[in-house]
Amino acid sequence: MAKRAPLSSKWSRVATTWLPFADAASAELPLSRLLRLSLFQVSVGMMMVLLNGTLNRVMIVELHIPAWLVSLMIAIPLLVAPFRALIGHRSDVHRSVLGWRRVPYIWFGTLMQFGGLAIMPFALLLMRDPKLFALGVSASALAFLLAGTGMHTTQTAGLALAGDLVPADRRPRAVALLYLSLLAGMMVCALVIGGLLAHFTPTRLVQVIQAAAVLTFVLNLVALWKQEARSRSVAAAETPREPFAVVWARFARQPLTLRMLTTVGLGAAAFAMQDALLEPYGGEVLRLSVGATTSLSGAWALGAMAGFALSARWLGRGLDSLRIAGYGVVIGIASFLLVIFAAPLDSAGALGLGALGIGAGAGLFSVGTLTASMSLATSDTAGLALGAWGAVQTTAAGLAIAFGGVLRDTVSNLAVADELGATLAHRATGYGTIYAIEIALLLATLVVLGPLVGQLAAQDRTSTTDAGARRFGLTEFPT
Repeated sequence: MAKRAPLSSKWSRVATTWLPFADAASAELPLSRLLRLSLFQVSVGMMMVLLNGTLNRVMIVELHIPAWLVSLMIAIPLLVAPFRALIGHRSDVHRSVLGWRRVPYIWFGTLMQFGGLAIMPFALLLMRDPKLFALGVSASALAFLLAGTGMHTTQTAGLALAGDLVPADRRPRAVALLYLSLLAGMMVCALVIGGLLAHFTPTRLVQVIQAAAVLTFVLNLVALWKQEARSRSVAAAETPREPFAVVWARFARQPLTLRMLTTVGLGAAAFAMQDALLEPYGGEVLRLSVGATTSLSGAWALGAMAGFALSARWLGRGLDSLRIAGYGVVIGIASFLLVIFAAPLDSAGALGLGALGIGAGAGLFSVGTLTASMSLATSDTAGLALGAWGAVQTTAAGLAIAFGGVLRDTVSNLAVADELGATLAHRATGYGTIYAIEIALLLATLVVLGPLVGQLAAQDRTSTTDAGARRFGLTEFPT
């Protein structure tokens, strides 16, 4: 055994160096418990795949529901996104006779997810009958609203709970584990659900979505079991609880808050506008197969994971978070240029490399700006800051995706109709317009981001807050 100790020690150092979550565990929160907690991210990933991917295709192709109506249904969860700041604040100040702050929100969020998924397949099938179309639309809207509200509530409170449990010095590694859980949940669920619905029948649709509802309930229940300790101060009526308007006004009055949130919104819109266009671009313009275009999403996810892991590593070494965000913006600009030139070059390799770079740039930008944003919050407003981040990011990204789709169709139709001249009479013109707008948005992001670097650095030098508490952590997790 004595001879094996050096080898074991070396392997431990290698694992700690290269795996983003290898040393996330601590004596207070063992790795097994942290892995169990991360299951709520798997359920959120599954919900995102269903709402934004699988049901989008099924409603249009198999159920023959008009595309404009499908777009409205998919956009319904975005109505909840602006309220994430309020949800986070409420979980910060919640009074429970049982002594829990986060558990009630995760629990009721889970019930809303379950309820939305339970009624969703029947509501969608009602829309196939012209006589029951109006009832089906109303029931489907309710289902999407319940599922979206539950997803936002569960993730906001769940991440705040994780931040409560994990020691500050372990948070950069622990958040990598949660991020990988989200991506893993999305990838695995996309493959499984896609395979189960390969041969579509209405009965199979009901079975798959209701199985997802049950699995969501089980995963969140297992993740939540015996995680949050009961607190007398949470149950006490005399514990001070400031109203949301007062806390938000104080948070927004800080001189850098609005500029930081503007940066987050611009960057999120810039990176997200092409989310629904990358695979169609490869198929329509470069004539790639379905398998080849699917690999573009894999390349994006791989780049995002690499960017996230690299950001956690750099932040652990003390590198300025806003410089990391700036690196992400620059990588994004170069990547979008690669995607644009993939069409005239007829190069699938350039498109794949561009997709990889977009993911990496988005990961670096998200981590960098969010780490800086959270330095503006105190420990009592962690849920509020997390909610504000989620509200701005999700709303900006959702609006950008919708705008990108409409503008792409408009410009492409004009180009194909020879309304823009013979040189631009190609389907690639619409896609190129979107990518050019994204580059312009990223340049604007750099303009807004630049002045923050020195100001936040000066604020950090004069702040009395512990430096470890300002590191990238679970309550700062990007959604």
